Amino acid sequence: MTQEERLRCLAVQRHQTGESVTAICRSLGRSRVWLYRWLGRFGSGQQDWYHSRSRRPKHSGRSIPRDVEAAILTSRRRLDRADLFCGAQAIVWDLEDQGVEGVPSERTIARILARHQVTSRREGRYCPKGTSYPSFWQKTPGQVQQTDFVGPCYLHGGIRFYSLHSIDIAINHCAIEPLSGLADAMDAIWKSWLRIGMPRYQQIDNAMIFFGSPRHPRGMGKLIRLCLHHEIEPIFIPVGEPWRNGVVEKFNDHWRQKFFTRTVMKDIPELCRQSMAYERRHNERYRYSKLRGQTPLQALHSSGMAPRYPLSDQRPEKLDKPEVGRYHVIRLIRSDGLLDVFTEKFQMPPEAMHEYVVATINVDRQKLEIRLGSNLIDEIDYLLR
Repeated sequence: MTQEERLRCLAVQRHQTGESVTAICRSLGRSRVWLYRWLGRFGSGQQDWYHSRSRRPKHSGRSIPRDVEAAILTSRRRLDRADLFCGAQAIVWDLEDQGVEGVPSERTIARILARHQVTSRREGRYCPKGTSYPSFWQKTPGQVQQTDFVGPCYLHGGIRFYSLHSIDIAINHCAIEPLSGLADAMDAIWKSWLRIGMPRYQQIDNAMIFFGSPRHPRGMGKLIRLCLHHEIEPIFIPVGEPWRNGVVEKFNDHWRQKFFTRTVMKDIPELCRQSMAYERRHNERYRYSKLRGQTPLQALHSSGMAPRYPLSDQRPEKLDKPEVGRYHVIRLIRSDGLLDVFTEKFQMPPEAMHEYVVATINVDRQKLEIRLGSNLIDEIDYLLR
């Protein structure tokens, strides 16, 4: 029994012996309201009348009904089992589609998920370090595609394969092409274009399969030739900075988590079938916040833009060096002041030090055009023929 509880019992005992309320309150330093409260509790006949009671309200006007909370958890499980996004925003959209009344806010749903420990860790967004990075970002479909390889990966039984992923960064419209070896990369890219269209800019990393050979840096590899012959401008991101292809890198994570680690496949034909099924499911059912809850196909339809597809189902086998077109190389110029274009070194002006520059190879002019922001800071003869 606490000191305060002993005081309550003493006050009631003194009142039971006939001592006046005024005298008791004056000697204990308490109010008459205090004494009458504990006299009333004593008169209730409860054994623990002198214990303090919780002041928490029995009913909260802001509490979530149990049926709504149950619907939230059911929606989360169903979305997760379907290999779809299952965060708070996706649950809001799913409940609205079901016609559930009184759908709480995204923040409230997040708290409910956290209380039931059914949340998954989310990586933080990349924070720029202050150096301005050039952007080819366009907000319309068909402008910029990011393409990347995942692999080598292995099926059950040790079968090795790669998976080429292309994604339209404006609407997250994706294409997935499994292949047994990197020698099939150009066919995989062509098949991707047949399904999601040819972009204005094709953004890739500096893998040799994309740019050609370091022994012949001006040889214009197969991808560069394929792009320029179809009026596509390749963009090569800085070496060692994969986050510059952030949209397709994030998609690669979803592919691993929602598809590859959850789907049992024993051979390449089954891999191709399952990959195509996952591609359709993503484009038809995955909803993105940046698209205001739309799926990639819904966003494409609402944009009113028609993709530009190749004219033939078969990729051209032999491609001569193009005579027109441009391709771009983005590089960070370090303290040595050198620009590296596929192993070739060029000295840059002092203002480019510790800045990102865009080196544009202008094929018809045979020039290497160096831009810092929107300013042309240097132009170098660059013989391709």
